[in-house]
Amino acid sequence: MNYQEVKNINTTALAYLGDAVYEVAVREFIMETGQYNADRLHQIAVRFVRAEGQAMAMKKLMPELSEEEQALVRRARNRRITSKPRHTHPVTYKLATAFEAFIGYLYLTENQERLHWFMDRAIAVINQNGA
Repeated sequence: MNYQEVKNINTTALAYLGDAVYEVAVREFIMETGQYNADRLHQIAVRFVRAEGQAMAMKKLMPELSEEEQALVRRARNRRITSKPRHTHPVTYKLATAFEAFIGYLYLTENQERLHWFMDRAIAVINQNGA
């Protein structure tokens, strides 16, 4: 997909894809730790994929994004939510959705270097801060 096509995609749809892409990155990271018990793998993964962890990572990494990238994140964050988030504050939920939309955007624009940089940094931030 070209940049213009991706730019016009609904940010909720971008987040839908970004969620899956990020989930794979988290699972790869956890498998590299040498943990192979399925229950334990899931327990470890939860803190990386929870809205609180994603929102914290987005806040920390936002200053490192370009103006264009920040604009996409703001657009995703400010999108009206139609469902009430369970177990998390709406602002946290919106930031987490923006986090996932940004990953979906990078994936669809085939910016693999930037995608891997962002996901690696996000995982490191969450791992370091224990969100």
